[in-house]
Amino acid sequence: MFKTDSTMCNCAMALALNSTTKLNSGVEMPVLGLGVYQIPSGRATEEAVKFALKIGYRHVDTAKLYGNEESVGKAIGESGLPRDQVFVTTKLWNSDHGYEAAIRAGEASLKRLGLGHIDLYLIHWPVQGLRDDSWRALVELKRRGVCRSIGVSNYTVKHLQKLLADSDHIPDVNQVEFNPFLYQEELLSFCNENKIQLEAYSPLTRGYKLRHPVVVEVARRYSKSPAQVMIRWGLQHGLVVIPKSSRPERIRENSEVFDFEITAADMRKLDALGEDLRTDWDPTDAP
Repeated sequence: MFKTDSTMCNCAMALALNSTTKLNSGVEMPVLGLGVYQIPSGRATEEAVKFALKIGYRHVDTAKLYGNEESVGKAIGESGLPRDQVFVTTKLWNSDHGYEAAIRAGEASLKRLGLGHIDLYLIHWPVQGLRDDSWRALVELKRRGVCRSIGVSNYTVKHLQKLLADSDHIPDVNQVEFNPFLYQEELLSFCNENKIQLEAYSPLTRGYKLRHPVVVEVARRYSKSPAQVMIRWGLQHGLVVIPKSSRPERIRENSEVFDFEITAADMRKLDALGEDLRTDWDPTDAP
């Protein structure tokens, strides 16, 4: 269930920009965030993050791979917001897998961010042979207070099943590519059944499907943009959604998704668009 202020609800219409979902660790995670993938470090990232925080975002998603952790941390530090009001995610990259390497990588990410703690630390990719040791490292990083919650990214059902069989620690989050054209219904059901919050990256298909006639038709019905409809679709499926943009007008547009609700009939139309579209890495065959 999502939470808005202090009121828990199942009603999609009650969602707001300050809504959160409670992870299995008890940490509250904002349901909408700003992704900063491929935004250059320095001024571009800093301005995007500062603008997002100014208009009400309280969740920023970065990664070691993105090369902009330091810029994200600087922008948050200069925003004037208390540290506990901003949720920050970063990720363990493939070259840092293994127990000791993952410990060092987590501590290094925290140092680059300069924020006192990481709110959510994710394994970025299910690297064969090493991910179990890396997961043990994330559990230890959480115990040390480096991060408040831990999870995975790009994990399929088979990867999650193995993790759950090998560890007593359930991931708080599984971050994957997810949108109406990549409607991973089985994965969503598995995560819901195991109290793992599913988080959607590339919720806008990197722009490839924003002009699809069904999306355009639904958007017109609500006087909204296709992007807003796709973000809202994810929220109504109970996802945490992290659209990426560095443009202020797009960052604002992506946040204006809490004043309408997609009907059940239109949700079914959008659900039916699934075509296994991958615009990023495909973990399906990852061992």
